[in-house]
Amino acid sequence: MSVNWNVPLAERMRPRHLHEVVGQTHLLGTSKPLNRLLSGDENLGGHLHSMIFWGPPGTGKTTLARLVAAKTQAQFISISAVTSGIQDIRKAIDQAKKIQGEGGKTLLFVDEVHRFNKSQQDAFLPHIEDGTIVFIGATTENPSFELNNALLSRARVYLLKALEAQDIQTVVRQALGDVQRGLGEWGLDIDSEAMEQLCFQAQGDVRRALGLLETVADLVTHHDDDVTADMGSDNVTDRRNNISIHHITEVLSERLVRYDKKGDLFYDQISALHKSIRGSSPDAAVYWANRMLKGGCDPHYLFRRLVRIASEDIGNADPRALSLAMDAWNAYDRLGVPEGDLALSHAVMYLSVAPKSNAVYSAHNLAVRTVNEYPDEEVPAHLRNAPTRLAKQMGHGKEYRYSHNEPDTYSAGQVYLPDRLVGQVFYQPTENGLEKKISSKLAWLRSLDKQSE
Repeated sequence: MSVNWNVPLAERMRPRHLHEVVGQTHLLGTSKPLNRLLSGDENLGGHLHSMIFWGPPGTGKTTLARLVAAKTQAQFISISAVTSGIQDIRKAIDQAKKIQGEGGKTLLFVDEVHRFNKSQQDAFLPHIEDGTIVFIGATTENPSFELNNALLSRARVYLLKALEAQDIQTVVRQALGDVQRGLGEWGLDIDSEAMEQLCFQAQGDVRRALGLLETVADLVTHHDDDVTADMGSDNVTDRRNNISIHHITEVLSERLVRYDKKGDLFYDQISALHKSIRGSSPDAAVYWANRMLKGGCDPHYLFRRLVRIASEDIGNADPRALSLAMDAWNAYDRLGVPEGDLALSHAVMYLSVAPKSNAVYSAHNLAVRTVNEYPDEEVPAHLRNAPTRLAKQMGHGKEYRYSHNEPDTYSAGQVYLPDRLVGQVFYQPTENGLEKKISSKLAWLRSLDKQSE
């Protein structure tokens, strides 16, 4: 059988049987959930059920759905939420009803299911419920956030993991050696350095790995005459059949960065940035910030997070942090890219090495909770404004002591909170940075309050 070169290598090499699947051993290993299903042993819980396959691109979601359909002898119908609408859903359901009427069963596979809105997702529910379809949805986003609870309650979620480098190597070797579906008839080999870089570029995505391999293989076999001639080798054929790091770097103009603009990877990376700054690791922080920038993150989002960090994690331990974050933001808007990127890195590294305190953040949260619990407390009479004679007759402002006229500009013993909250402490500065001095100052002022009692 000749190879159909019009079909991409990744599609040609798609596993046709369970034993051809590489990776996902937590699901496909002996006695694991999908292994039980694909083995057909219902005594081990291997009955056909609706599922959600959640995982990064190129981890085998579509492949597993096809294998499930083949193993359970279900008719496989596939639609994509990227290109389909409610009419396509209805057409698929009508087809499934016809199959059901003929005594068969249908596995409806929905790729990128998270792209369907609520009403589109709801359209599947009655047909899952009455057995017209077995539903399998594939998503790169967290189902808990992107899918309706009603749909989730009717399907079991399986998490697929990015493939390990060793798994990618196995697939690449299979593709290079497979004569019927792969590149076997080209007689190609790949050296260790090139293999390592190819796996690194794939980032756990086997489809990306095979796509890169196909491009490099075409370069080696059809467009490498000049390169091999320059090598000055008597055995040009052997060199032309070997994929080297030179070929990988020639195909790759720039390193691809994994990033999504609203999914789990985005939140994982911003979490890593925030925690790196909080943990005083400028090296990690500047890495995550620039990785997100390179991936396409809106820099204003990063600056908003830095401004928050300046108050949440640094606060009065170094009040300059907030000003510097705002100044860096302003510099970025004035300079643009790439000069402004340096200002962002400047702010990231300053916040990382600044002394840390969450005392302002804790005081804010406690104050908000207290306001919610005591929203209507009266302002003490001596603190009230007294702009009129009537207000003064009512005692507004009476016995208020003007601190600038007091020793040390402090009215020792004067109360400022409502009666029910007297003695409540919100702000408890740490011993870090400037807050060490603030803590000493507050302790001294409180000692003056006690002396005045």
